[in-house]
Order: sequence, then C-alpha cells, then structure tokens
Amino acid sequence: MDPRRPGPGRRWPAGLRRRRRGAVPVSERYLAVAGQRVRVHVRFGVGDAPNPVPLVLCNGIGASYEVLDPLVDALDPARTVIRFDVPGVGGSPVSPLPYGFPYLAWALGRALSRAGVDVLDILGLSWGGALAQQFAFQNPRRCRKLVLVSTGTGAIMVPGNPRVLAKMVTPRRFRDPAYAAEIAGELYGGSVRGRGAEVATIMQKQLHGASKVGYLHQLLAGSVWTSLFALPLIRQDTLIVAGTDDPIIPMANARIMSRLLPRATVHAHAGGHIDLVTNADELAPVIDQFLDDPGEQP
Repeated sequence: MDPRRPGPGRRWPAGLRRRRRGAVPVSERYLAVAGQRVRVHVRFGVGDAPNPVPLVLCNGIGASYEVLDPLVDALDPARTVIRFDVPGVGGSPVSPLPYGFPYLAWALGRALSRAGVDVLDILGLSWGGALAQQFAFQNPRRCRKLVLVSTGTGAIMVPGNPRVLAKMVTPRRFRDPAYAAEIAGELYGGSVRGRGAEVATIMQKQLHGASKVGYLHQLLAGSVWTSLFALPLIRQDTLIVAGTDDPIIPMANARIMSRLLPRATVHAHAGGHIDLVTNADELAPVIDQFLDDPGEQP
C-alpha cells in the first residue's frame, strides 16, 4: 500500500486533497478525532520516485507546526511530510481536559488512519520526542522508523540547567519576540548563541503559540510520563540526534536512551536544542540518510 494515498475503499478527506504551493503539492485541514479538532498539514512527495513512507513530525512544547518549516524545506522533496498542532497550540483548539501521551498517541493514530496513512516513520523534537516514543511503543507494526531529536525519557531523566528550565514554565517566548530573542542563546544553546533575532523571527511565523491552558496541559503530560522502562520494548530502528551544547536536554540522556533502545544509533552534533530548525541544512541530510537506509525491520 502507498501511504501517500488513501487505503482501499477510502478517499482523502476533502481538506487533505492536494493544493499547490509553487511546485510542491500541499494540503492543510482540520480533522475531528474523539471530539477534538486537530490542524494537519501535508507536504506530498514529488519527483519521479516519491518516497512511499511518509514522515510524521511531532513538535516541541508550545510551538505550532510552522516552526518546523526550515526542516521540512531541507528534507528530501520526494518524502511526504505530515505535521500537526497538538490541542491548545497553533490552530488546534484547546482540549477540555488534560491528556497524557498514551491518549495523544492513540488520537494521532486515529487522525492518520482517517487520512489514509498506514505505515509511517515518526520524528519527535524535544517534547514531541516523548510523543514519538509513545507512538512507536503503541504501534510496533505501523511505525517503521523512529527519530528522536533533543529529547529524553520524560520525568525520569538527567535534567537540564535549572535556571534555563525555569524560563520554560510559561509560553511567553512564543508571544513576545523581544523576550524570545533575549533568552534564545541561553535557553537553546548551539547555533542560536548570538542569533536570538533569528529565533524570534521563526516564532513569529506561527499561526499562534500555545494558549496558557494548552501549554499547561503539555507541561502536565510531560511531568507524569517516562519511557525509561518501555524503551527496551521499542524495536524500531531508531536515530537519536543530540547536541553537545543543549542546555535543556543534556547529552547524557542520548547515551542512556541508546543503551536501552535495542536498535539505536546516536548522531551527536556540536549544536544545541533547536538546531534541527536553525541548522536544518546540516541535520536534514542525516535524517534522510537514516530513513532511506533499509536497515532492520521490527
């Protein structure tokens, strides 16, 4: 089955049919899942041999999917890329109740099924890395490969700098460009040091960042979740991308995860927490190469 196309007897929901952004066919729409409306964006693979396995991106805390534009633009255009806003972020309305990662992984699976997507690869950045781990754990046959970027094992992990983590208690940096530029270097490290204005510009591209309630729900989900004991059961080929100058998720977490995941490879780089976005031209080819390698199958 071609995951870029609807399954037998199914059609793309109306809003997921292709629109063109220049030469690249894209689609954006809302999907209703368990009473929750979720904003979804698809960039369809193009070229003579589009990649048959789509890549689903799970974003960091508080950020809508537009923040990932530099990464999507740097990935192989033959690869279909699917992004979404979690409840309370960007264009997705806030959830009436707090949620956990198991529920969110289930809801994501339902949304992808409605879009006709069966087998997929999944990438999670920071907070989204927890969701990606949970999805891979709950969907061992559906999830082909796993990419974990600047992430850890949740509530039980090697913590970052407390002074830095304190700046993440509120979503202010997503709403105040001047504040985002001021704290960017200290907060994210890596290629962002001395380039705070660039981060502020990226934040301004969002439809809008997380609401206060949406951000609180994300914080609560992370505070009660850990993958530490489940990692040995995640059998997918896994790429762990970690920066040696990451003030939020120290490099030690990547080493711990690589020891617990049966099929993990670590790619260490000299950058920081969000180099996947601010230095996408360097890291996107690493991800493409990993996803294109046949590797081992779970």
